[in-house]
This record gives sequence, C-alpha cells and structure tokens, in this order.
Amino acid sequence: MSGLIVTNPPRAHAEDVETLGGYGVATVHEGMGRTGSLGPGFRPIQQGVRIAGTAVTALCWPGDNLMIHAAVEQCREGDILVVTTTSPSTDGMFGDLFATALRYRGVRGLIIDAGVRDTADLRAMGFPVWSSAVCAQGTVKATAGSVNVSVVLGGQVVRPGDVIVADDDGVVCVPREQAGTAVKAAEERTAKEDASRAAFAEGQLGLDRYGLRETLERLGVRYQAYDEYARNGSVS
Repeated sequence: MSGLIVTNPPRAHAEDVETLGGYGVATVHEGMGRTGSLGPGFRPIQQGVRIAGTAVTALCWPGDNLMIHAAVEQCREGDILVVTTTSPSTDGMFGDLFATALRYRGVRGLIIDAGVRDTADLRAMGFPVWSSAVCAQGTVKATAGSVNVSVVLGGQVVRPGDVIVADDDGVVCVPREQAGTAVKAAEERTAKEDASRAAFAEGQLGLDRYGLRETLERLGVRYQAYDEYARNGSVS
C-alpha cells in the first residue's frame, strides 16, 4: 500500500466534543438513531473510564507499527489515536512507551483494531485503551502505511477529526460535521430517560409508559391464568 501522511485535518469543535463526552457512548449512540457504534469487538483494558476526543487515524500493515510512530507527530491536545490494519492482526502493536509519548502531547487515549500489550503499566499510568486484542507478540517497523486518512473499524468509517467517545460500553464515532446535532440529540435523549427513570421509580411500568400493551396485542400475545395453562397440558 502507498504511504500518505495528511497534516492538519479539520476537527470537530472542542466544545461539542467535551459535551458529548459527558453523555457517554450509549446515550450518544441512541441519540444518533442507533448509529456510530464500533461494535462489541472493542473492549477497554480498564474500567470506569470515559473519554472523548477528536480522531487521529493510523492505517498500518499487520504486525508493523511504523505508522503509529508517524501518527504520534500528528497528534495534539484533545485527540484520540485510532489505529487499524490492512488485514486482521492481533499482534501487540502498542504499549506503555507509545502511551508515554502520546500523553506528553495531550492525547486522551487509544482505540485500536489490533493487539495492545503492557496493559498493567497502561492502567497504572492512567492511559485509557480500547482494543480488539491483548497480546505480547511484538512488531516490526518496516512497511509504509497512512496517517489521517479514512479508516474502517467494526464496520464504521472513522475520519480524522471525527468525534470519538469511549467508555465501559464500547466506542462510538460521531462525524465531525454532525457533532452539534449529536449534542442536541444526546441532550434530548437524556431528558427523556430522566423522565422515564423518575416514572419507574414511582412504580410505572414500561408496558404503559411506552404503549407496549398495544404492541403485545397487535402481535397476538395473550394473557392466561396459570390454572388454565396447566389444564391445557402446558405444564410438565
């Protein structure tokens, strides 16, 4: 593959990024119409951490972390490094040395569709990582890739400057042009959930609050007393 390093890509507005980070992955995902999730393959190496930032992307050759080194130079305060490979790889492409360099530049964390290692050290230094694998296998630095180009992780296109939100539930990507719209949608989603939470705390059922009794009826679901259910021979 040919090598390309794109410099100074547009980024989502910092205020929108910070606001989205306050809502969390599930709320942002739902507010955007259940879009943007990178799926269940990206798991945090730590718990209880939520980050949000703008994506700097690196496209690497499997088992080769050369372009991560190149990507570090392109990172700045408030970014999240997003790494994938041209074909599936579980090799440990990232460890505590990379994290030390990135933390100096104000990078908030890593999303990587490959392996990560030194996980105990990463947790100890407080550098958050979401990865598709944990593996001690080392890598080389020999093959050209690209930085700050569009990449695909978990079936989701991630472009440089897009908003990344990550927490215990996984990772979601918001296109940079839609960050403001996503903020409003997440705000509305939160208000709706707060109202439902208060109603449930007072004993209201979801069947009634969401009009689901009508749905059950439309689907042909019926209620039957246990005695009748037993008489019909449904109990063994």
